[in-house]
Amino acid sequence: MDNKELRFETRQIHAGLHIDATGARGVAVHPTAAYHFESCDYAADLFNLTKAGNIYTRLNNPTNSQYEERIAALYGGVGALATSSGMSAILLAVTSLAGEGDNIVASPRLYGGTYNQFRISLPRLGIDVRIAQGESPDDFRRLVDDRTRMVFIESMATRRVMSSI
Repeated sequence: MDNKELRFETRQIHAGLHIDATGARGVAVHPTAAYHFESCDYAADLFNLTKAGNIYTRLNNPTNSQYEERIAALYGGVGALATSSGMSAILLAVTSLAGEGDNIVASPRLYGGTYNQFRISLPRLGIDVRIAQGESPDDFRRLVDDRTRMVFIESMATRRVMSSI
């Protein structure tokens, strides 16, 4: 059955899951950093990206690959990418869309780490980050031009939780 025919609740459990020889319904966890290569030629093919397989955990890992496949299937995407942190995810998203000479427009309500990444790190890459004065659509619209590649708005759920403590 096509995943798109399943309700979201069912896809959360079953989408992207490939039953292996064990018949396990859960995803196996592979706690390893390195992999065995059958031969030097096999390793060369992996590193040349002419053959699919696992090289090193930082590049790919069967546990991460399964997670990425399942997230893509859950949301109907063609692919997904797992990162080690939210800051890594933001950096990858921005630098995938914008490069030197481009700009992004951001909400004035940013988490401290995001603010620092936008104000310090991205300008070093030649990406101008324009912070809107307020939260109205016009505040954002005034900053958009033909080099704008992204409008970034961040949820401040953690701030709301922390302020209620």
